[in-house]
Amino acid sequence: QVQLVESGGGLVQAGGSLKLSCAASGRTFSICAMGWFRQAPGKEREFVAAISRSGGSTSYADSVKGRFTISRDNAKKTVYLQTNNLKPEDTAVYYCAARETYFSADYYYTNERQYDYWGQGTQVTVSS
Repeated sequence: QVQLVESGGGLVQAGGSLKLSCAASGRTFSICAMGWFRQAPGKEREFVAAISRSGGSTSYADSVKGRFTISRDNAKKTVYLQTNNLKPEDTAVYYCAARETYFSADYYYTNERQYDYWGQGTQVTVSS
């Protein structure tokens, strides 16, 4: 079992930055591939970024490439999403997700249906 708690959201002007954190509890964080997703009002939840359990492999949605960076600290059981040059269209609730992954240290998932554990979300609002 993995419990996830996101933090770091808030209100920021366009062009600003936020660093989101997702703290995990449970014994298996180090074998979890992790992901960030977001859901804007009236829209479906969408993939943002993913990272393998080793941290050596990452993936990003085209809409955030070059602006967002996902990273993890297995000792702290935390995954981060550094968001830079934020745009109003980045406004959404951001969720982190986890899936225990035994077969490969360098595998990640980009489909929300592949994740087993979810946090409660943190709101990011970008004003123009």
